[in-house]
Amino acid sequence: MPQEVRGVVAKAKGAPVSIETIVIPDPGPGEVVVAIAACGVCHTDLHYREGGINDEFPFLLGHEAAGTVESVGEGVTNVEPGDFVVLNWRAVCGQCRSCRKGKPNLCFNTHNAMQKMTLLDGTELSPALGIGAFCDKTLVAAGQATKVDPAAPAAAAGLLGCGVMAGLGAAMNTGGVGRGDSVAVFGCGGVGDAAIAGAKLAGATTIVAVDLDDRKLEWAKEFGATHTVNSGTSDAVAAIQEATGGFGADVCIDAVGHPAVYRQCFEARDLAGTVVLVGVPRPDMTLELPFIEVFGRGGALKSSWYGDCLPERDFPMLIDLYLQGRLDLDRFVSERIGLDDVEAAFHKMEQGEVLRSVVEIVPGA
Repeated sequence: MPQEVRGVVAKAKGAPVSIETIVIPDPGPGEVVVAIAACGVCHTDLHYREGGINDEFPFLLGHEAAGTVESVGEGVTNVEPGDFVVLNWRAVCGQCRSCRKGKPNLCFNTHNAMQKMTLLDGTELSPALGIGAFCDKTLVAAGQATKVDPAAPAAAAGLLGCGVMAGLGAAMNTGGVGRGDSVAVFGCGGVGDAAIAGAKLAGATTIVAVDLDDRKLEWAKEFGATHTVNSGTSDAVAAIQEATGGFGADVCIDAVGHPAVYRQCFEARDLAGTVVLVGVPRPDMTLELPFIEVFGRGGALKSSWYGDCLPERDFPMLIDLYLQGRLDLDRFVSERIGLDDVEAAFHKMEQGEVLRSVVEIVPGA
């Protein structure tokens, strides 16, 4: 029987979100229904509300989530009812040219549920990143549900579903940060601080955090930054060079997604160093670099999409590190809120007041 649950919906571009009744169908082949326990408020959800992703309104927002599998459809073998899972938006197909090359972490044809969730009047919803988790329950493809150790609290575990994984992976996967490396991270919001945490976890010994907000720079220290630079009052490139013996950083990570920041990353890296872009630029932005410097400096200019993660490999491993006390996911949680508070959380996020607001859902509330 289809179920009726509460969900946060963006009905029109720029309009405040609203709580609506959502109809969740029974899972079909390859699908699962997950009872959501917690879901982080991510910038991507705000981009959906603002029409910055596409115009396929109405959107069922939320995607950075953890919960418990309630029911599964025909042919599902990776999870079963009762499993504690983190949701992901990289359910690999196993058949595309990237998967066939042995690179499923770059899958070009990821899966979402085939059936649509709807409003009561039958209007089909577009779930954010194919998930839609600001709701009591959601329907996803089975591959979007990654089983992890249930000892981890949902508010912390769910953060791996998007922003924290993006930052950790930008450093550890895309950037290939290793022991003794120097790293500079531009932008110290949730993704940037996760990149700092990832660099520390990977063994970097010099980690320079760059931001315009001194409050965020203090947060960055808590995640492992050894040096901080306010780029509004200091020359970030010169400060990074000074912190690295005059050479520049081995890996520079742009967690902002702005051409001027990317140019600073390019100039602040050492010879043969790596630039990683994990911040999302606007579609109208363009980048200009001196071509001879692209050649002469060597190294690599990379983009990091979802931290180049493979959820079935990375999520359980990172949860294990969390439970061992080696990865502090709790520190990312600035506040715990209800579904009714999502709109207010967007405003706090825009003002830089929080790293992550996390919606916690109490069954039957």
